[in-house]
Amino acid sequence: MWSGPRNISTAMMRAWGNRPDTFVCDEPLYAHYLRQTGLDHPVAAEIIARHEADIEKVVAWLTGDVPEGRRIFYQKHMSHHLLPHIDRQWLGRLTHCFLIREPRAVLTSYIRKNTPTSSADLGFPQLWEIFDWVRQRSGATPPVLDARDVLENPRRLLGLLCDALHVEFTNAMLSWPPGLRPTDGVWARHWYTEVEHSTTFRPYAPKLEPVPPELQDFCDESQEYYDRLYAHRLH
Repeated sequence: MWSGPRNISTAMMRAWGNRPDTFVCDEPLYAHYLRQTGLDHPVAAEIIARHEADIEKVVAWLTGDVPEGRRIFYQKHMSHHLLPHIDRQWLGRLTHCFLIREPRAVLTSYIRKNTPTSSADLGFPQLWEIFDWVRQRSGATPPVLDARDVLENPRRLLGLLCDALHVEFTNAMLSWPPGLRPTDGVWARHWYTEVEHSTTFRPYAPKLEPVPPELQDFCDESQEYYDRLYAHRLH
């Protein structure tokens, strides 16, 4: 599942993690991304120290046997973590889905936790690049979910996603116990405050905060890619 930051990606990971047949992992490319870019993200040094940063080892794990003998390996990925130098061929061994959220809502949420340096930090150009890579090589359009649609009707949208993946839907995906998980990244204490206390998808509520003028270009650039992906969304 490819997403950008400040989406409902962790709640989606909770939904899949509550399935008895599914093993989940949390942003497995993050440590490599930080080691390569040197970006000053919250708890960056701890992320690199605690998580695997060797991309070849990470790819081997992601494309190997499903951990713990489970049937489904749900991988929560941030699109901007797939840096340009990383060979894409291993992606052909996975099934891909995409989770998008309206850029203004993403940006106004992101700046509460970190400062973007370009629109690439929001992940939309990379989402489109990965989506197009998958579509060109598979000859099919991979499933796209919009966060608003999911929050307005979780049962229907998760059902559509499961249908697209030829996986049986289960009501276990609609609620989960509160708290952090052993499978959460060490960044959870900084980023997952709301999800930590959640037990289900929260109802959609519009985000009314204005975009700071100096960041409007980032929002406009992201909107172009969002609109392209939105045209393919499940609904």
